[in-house]
This record gives sequence, structure tokens and C-alpha cells, in this order.
Amino acid sequence: MVQIRDEIASDAAARERLLDTCFGPGRFLKTSQRLREGRLPAHGLALSAELEGTLVGTVRLWDVETACGRPALLLGPLAVDPALQGHGLGGALMRVAIARAAELGHGAVLLVGDAPYYARFGFAPEKAAGLYMPGPFERDRFLGLELKADALAGAEGVLRATGALEAVPEIAAEAAALAGRRQAA
Repeated sequence: MVQIRDEIASDAAARERLLDTCFGPGRFLKTSQRLREGRLPAHGLALSAELEGTLVGTVRLWDVETACGRPALLLGPLAVDPALQGHGLGGALMRVAIARAAELGHGAVLLVGDAPYYARFGFAPEKAAGLYMPGPFERDRFLGLELKADALAGAEGVLRATGALEAVPEIAAEAAALAGRRQAA
């Protein structure tokens, strides 16, 4: 039985292999990736699907903000092991992610994806009509979902990343050394 759970640090290598399998190296060139680079997923919104000890699915949501200051989440990537695609795991990951985002008090989710697939979860292009990605994107694939009434009403402009920055080991070590020198002085 597949278990959907919070992502843990030891999932990282398997997650990256799964994303490579599903999307190939071109995934790093997508505009959505620009909003994720160097950032951590939104708190509590990185999920893994596991089957018999093997990671078989992943979805992550990221903190973003519209140009007019409206907070939202950017969903992606959603990936399922090709051997399990078509059996509802992607839908299950979506439902858990959306429910968790709502429970955590988020107002809206945005994504770039297949409109017919994501429509079943309530995503619609009209909700993202006044918004833009910070680079090339397909307008008809840019979709929004309001978790709170009117969370995207009047939202406009280019999205920007607002989530927590990833810790870079070299910088973290330098910061710790600097802090130690300051305390010694």
C-alpha cells in the first residue's frame, strides 16, 4: 500500500532520480524552477509517496508573492513513478497537498500544467489571468486555485519567490566561524 507522508531528508536522492525520470534534464530550464532555485518548499508542503520502502511520488509547494503583494503557493513538480502512472497516485498527492495547504491557512495555489488534468482539483486559467511568471511560460497552462474566497481576486503582476532560503553548507560554515570569532572578541 502506498503511504503519502512528509518528505524527509533521506528522500532527496530518490526524489531527484524520480524527477529526472519523469521530466529529464529540461526540468531545470523551466521558469517555475527559477522561483524554486535556492529556496526551501513551503513549511509542511513537501510530500513523498512511498511503496514498500521506495519513493514512488513527490509533490512540493513553494511560497511566492504576486507583484501586488498577494501571497500564494506555487505547486510543482508533481511526479509519479512511470510504472504507477494512471492508477490515481498523482490525484491522491494533489488532494493531500491541497488539503494540507488549506489546513495551514494558505489562500491560493498556482501552477503551470495540463489544464484538463488539474481542472478536476478546481484549478482554472481565469484565476491566474492577471499574473505572469518571471520568464517564458504557456499562458493557457498557468492555472490558479483559491483555497480562500477571492484570494486571487485582483491579483496581478509577475510572481516572485518569498520562501525560506536553502542553507548552503559553505556559507553556513563561514557564518558559524564568523559568529565564533565575534563571540571570542
